[in-house]
Amino acid sequence: MKLRIQVPQCLAVLAMTWACNLAEAQDVTLEGGDGTVEGETADAFSHPLANLSDSGLLMLHDLGEQGFKRDFSRVRISGKILAGPKFNNVSCVGCHTGNGRGSPTFGLRTSQLVVKISSPRGSPSLPGGPGIVKGIGLQIHDHSIRPAKSDGRLQLLWQLSSGQYADGETFELRKPVVAKIGAATKLQSDTMSSIRLPPPVFGVGLLEAVPDSTLNQIADPTDSNNDGISGRMNIVWDISRKALRVGRFGRKAGAPTALQQIAGAYSTDMGVSNPLFRNAKLPSEINAAILGRTTFYVQTLGVPRARNQEDPDVISGKSLFFSLGCQACHTATLTTGPHAISEAANQIIHPFTDLLLHDMGEGLADNRPEFTATGSEWRTSPLWGIGLSELVMGNVESSYLHDGRARTLEEAILWHGGEGSQSRERFVQLSSAERYHLIQFLRSL
Repeated sequence: MKLRIQVPQCLAVLAMTWACNLAEAQDVTLEGGDGTVEGETADAFSHPLANLSDSGLLMLHDLGEQGFKRDFSRVRISGKILAGPKFNNVSCVGCHTGNGRGSPTFGLRTSQLVVKISSPRGSPSLPGGPGIVKGIGLQIHDHSIRPAKSDGRLQLLWQLSSGQYADGETFELRKPVVAKIGAATKLQSDTMSSIRLPPPVFGVGLLEAVPDSTLNQIADPTDSNNDGISGRMNIVWDISRKALRVGRFGRKAGAPTALQQIAGAYSTDMGVSNPLFRNAKLPSEINAAILGRTTFYVQTLGVPRARNQEDPDVISGKSLFFSLGCQACHTATLTTGPHAISEAANQIIHPFTDLLLHDMGEGLADNRPEFTATGSEWRTSPLWGIGLSELVMGNVESSYLHDGRARTLEEAILWHGGEGSQSRERFVQLSSAERYHLIQFLRSL
C-alpha cells in the first residue's frame, strides 16, 4: 500500500519538474507575441501593437489616445464641467503615468491612489458585487468641483517593520495606513476599505484574448496537486451581457472585459457617466463611441520586448525564478485565442500571470471581498514590462503591489504570504548574489 501511494507522487513531482524545465528553457523575449514593441525609453508603454498595421486601426488607436489623455475638468457641455462633481483624478493618464503604474499619493488637486469602500449591509450596484456605502458609493472621492464637497481629504502614513535574510542582511518593509479622513466623510464602523494603486494598462487586449477555458485549465481551487497553490477564477457581473462571467481585470479581477474596466474608471475615478455606468436621472456624459475608442487604445497598447536574455546574471535569475516556484502563479507563457482585434488573437505571450485569484495571506489582506474574491485574495499581477517601470515614471522610485507599499521588487517578494509563502521563504534563504540575479531577471522583463 505504501508503494502504491509513493509512485504517483513521484510521477507527479517528475511531471512538474519536467514542465518547469520546459517553461524555463523557453525564450520570453517577445513578451507580447507578434505585437511586441521595441524601445527602452520613457514611452516604452505607449506604442501600439507592432502588428497593428492597418491605417484605419492606427487612426482609431490615435483617437483613443486623445480620450485617454483628455482632462475632463477642462471639458464642458452646456456650461457643465464633465469631471465629478466628486472625483479622484480628471483623466486616465492622470493615474496611469505613461500608461504604467501610478504613485501612492493623495494630491492637492488630483490623486493617483484611491480608497475603495463597501458595506456589508449595503445593496450592491452589480449582482454579487460589494455593497454600496450610503451617501458615498464604492470609493472615497477626495476631490470635487465646487459647489460640491468631496468625501474628505486623505492622508497617507507608513508603518515600518524590519526583517533579516538568512545571510544576515537586513531589510525594511512598509505598510500604508490612511491616517485621516476629512469630516465630510461619515463611515460606519463596519465599512470595509481597500487602498489601491493604479496598475499598468499596456497589453490589456492580449490578456483579454486569453480564453476562459485556459484559465479554467490552470485553476486549481482545491489544490488537487498538493503544491500549496490553489488559484481560482473570480466570477463577476458583465454589464453588457447581463450575465455572470470570469473576471480578469482589476486588482481582484473584478471586471470581465477591458470595456467594463475602463467604463468603471470613467465613472468611479473621474465622475464621468457613460453608457455602462450612468446616473439613471441624467444622460451619459460620454457616448459609446468615445468609450469604445478609449477602450480600443488600451486594448492595442503593445508590450515591450524583454531585454538582456543572454546575460549570465539574467539566465541565473531566470533559473532561480522557476526553482523558487514563482511560476506557479506568475505563469510565464499563455496563448491567446479569438478576439475582436485580430492582432491580439492567437499569440504566444509571456505575461507572467495566470490571471487567477490567490490567497496572499493576512499581511496583504484588505479584508474587503469583491464578488467571489475574498479579503485576502488578489489577482496575480503581470510582470511583463516591470523592469521599465522606473524609467517610464521618470526614474523616480516605483511602487509595487496593490497598494504601492513595496518600494523595490525585493520588498514586493518579501510581502508574499499565503500561497506565496514557500517562494518567499526560499527567497529569504538565498545568498546576496542569488537575490541580485533574481532581481536582474525581473528587471529584464
